[in-house]
Amino acid sequence: MKKQNIILICIISFVVILTIIAISSYNGIASKQETVKSSLSDLDVMLQRRADLVPNLVSVVKGYASHETEIINKVTDARTKLANANSIEEKSNANNELSNSLNALMIVVENYPDLKSSANFTQLSDELAGTENRIAVARKDYNNAVKTFNTSIIKFPSNIFANMFGFRKATYFEAEESSSEVPSVNFE
Repeated sequence: MKKQNIILICIISFVVILTIIAISSYNGIASKQETVKSSLSDLDVMLQRRADLVPNLVSVVKGYASHETEIINKVTDARTKLANANSIEEKSNANNELSNSLNALMIVVENYPDLKSSANFTQLSDELAGTENRIAVARKDYNNAVKTFNTSIIKFPSNIFANMFGFRKATYFEAEESSSEVPSVNFE
């Protein structure tokens, strides 16, 4: 009888320990997943802030450089793509396209000294530069949260519970390979 009780106690102890590990793993993974969602929301706020600044910047530039419609249209189209993006990949691609077109716009602005000295343009470009810095920080925070989450769902033993509960890897917010290229602008 004592041997059966010891075996029963061992089995119950094993089940209790396994349950504690499962609950702990699930809660840890769920917490990290919420951090990823929160970081993505912060990044979305910064992207939206930049998207909200772009129309004002474009209208100021239009007033001074009305014949630079091609670059202004590229900026406007890129902003629209970012506003309509749903997935991380779409947001990342639209963000890169908007960054490239804004860089090209700033190159065009160099040809207009009156525009560069405009108080409206200076204020908007300062706000845009600050927002770009905030986006970089938010993107870094998001990618760090993704790294922590993805690492937690591939490590043993939490990977077993992650698969059991349906957790999937989160997607990084990455720059395109072309985003490091300098945009070419033709003034002819």
